[in-house]
Amino acid sequence: MTQLSDIQALILSAAAQRPEHIALPLPASLRGGAAAKVVGAMLAKGFLEEVDADTRKGEPVWRETGDGHGVTLVATDAGLAAIGIESEDADAASAGATDAPSEEPSTDTPSQPETAPKAYTPREGTKQATLIAMLRAPDGATIEEIMAATGWQSHTVRGAFAGALKKKLGLEVSSEKVEGRGRVYRLPAA
Repeated sequence: MTQLSDIQALILSAAAQRPEHIALPLPASLRGGAAAKVVGAMLAKGFLEEVDADTRKGEPVWRETGDGHGVTLVATDAGLAAIGIESEDADAASAGATDAPSEEPSTDTPSQPETAPKAYTPREGTKQATLIAMLRAPDGATIEEIMAATGWQSHTVRGAFAGALKKKLGLEVSSEKVEGRGRVYRLPAA
């Protein structure tokens, strides 16, 4: 399987869930030059492709061409395969979006919904993986326990809850006060 960055996997997973596999809007944390760099790399690897945007249908525009038309980003079969999703052979949406002739005739019969994209799994041995494993344990973890395991300070632990876990990964961290232990934080089991 192709090695993807966290943000590339997030973009492709979101595109897989949208109609016609449109990759826009990009995550809110990805703006400006960083967005251009990530998208440029994904275009070069063939995970995304630029297609004419149909603004009458409300498709988001990635950039405007010199002749005043808009271009949007669509996840390719290679991009979907990189996150473990098999492409549909007769995907009428992507064939229509690229205006390229289809090799196989498209069918108008609805297909069974594909399985959801794979859940995000951090690389093993990272501090983020340690944090997630501790929070998914049945007993959860306190700030102090996480500080001891990761070497982080308390404000860094709280920042990881709000930034990496909640905002970027969309995980919901819950907490409760446990007598004799203090405030215990948990993630729902994977």
